Amino acid sequence: MDVKQLLQTLTETPGPSGQESPIAQAVTTAWTPYVDLLMTDALGNLIGLKKGDGEAPRPRILLAAHMDEIALLVTQVLAYPDENGYGFLKVTKVGGVDTRQTLGQQVLVHGQRELPGVIGCLPPHLLPENRRSKPIGFEDMVVDVGLPYVELKQLVGVGDFVSFRQPLRELHNGRVAGKSLDNRASVAAVTVCLDWLRGRKHSWDVIAVATTQEEIGLRGAFVAAGGQQPDLAIALDVTWAKGPLAQDGGLTFELGEGPTLGYGPNIHPGIYKGLQEAAAAIELKVTPEGQPTLSGTDAAALQIARAGIPTGLICIPQRYMHTMVETMALNDIERTGRLLAEFIARLDGDFLNQLNKSLMDG
Repeated sequence: MDVKQLLQTLTETPGPSGQESPIAQAVTTAWTPYVDLLMTDALGNLIGLKKGDGEAPRPRILLAAHMDEIALLVTQVLAYPDENGYGFLKVTKVGGVDTRQTLGQQVLVHGQRELPGVIGCLPPHLLPENRRSKPIGFEDMVVDVGLPYVELKQLVGVGDFVSFRQPLRELHNGRVAGKSLDNRASVAAVTVCLDWLRGRKHSWDVIAVATTQEEIGLRGAFVAAGGQQPDLAIALDVTWAKGPLAQDGGLTFELGEGPTLGYGPNIHPGIYKGLQEAAAAIELKVTPEGQPTLSGTDAAALQIARAGIPTGLICIPQRYMHTMVETMALNDIERTGRLLAEFIARLDGDFLNQLNKSLMDG
């Protein structure tokens, strides 16, 4: 599997939280060769089922990687200097958009048809002197697609989404940079896992889910877990990578040194142990990542869905999160997929009994 090519397709495809249809189509194409069934649910989650070879009824493991991305939303269509002039869009953020990173970006406006645009503001030369060194907010920025107001207002309305445009770029040393690696990298890792499982026997059914609306409240994970009712679940997401501007103290992790395994109240200790054992079996380095409270990932939703689901968490280190130059190591994505496949292949009929025992034993 060409992970870089897959990642390029996934990251360059739009999919704002709440309008994930384009990215769902791309994931459908990627997963079709590996699963027995594909479906979507009421919230737009894409669900792929890969059947195990155990005796029915088989236990089920759910893998959750969110496919939505941070984006913008149109709040106003402006005319300048009047309705006979040009049109501009005012926007607000969808999810955790870092306003500092927004100015000067290329975007795609999802109106009646897709419109390429840029985010601009007044240059410092035209600002009052007392404002030239102050932060720029959404109130100071507009999206400019180059159309007259009369035409723009027919194509774009309040509530339309605006996604960021950024190609995936290859850096040195096996690194890549671009937008939406949070969390399309995890979707790619699930795809790698499914590819590995084609050559491995596994007795459990695997439910791969590209979840929606994670960036605005983990909504897709709640719905997917409730609808699929798995016996256990593993969430995949990104975590903070080390760099010269990042704090340390155990909160950041090396690029290219493998994924992290979440551990804490949000994580079932039996699954954490099982992932450690799977990593050891294939001599793959993993690093514990303490999660003292809710992890801020789909794992937080999966764990408490319905009557509760034993949940694990695997994260891939990433620099510059929630920017247009998110940076990762390709081998971390590949290793995450292989770890998942090894864990799934090791699941047997006694795993759930041992899982319950591990919780009772503390």
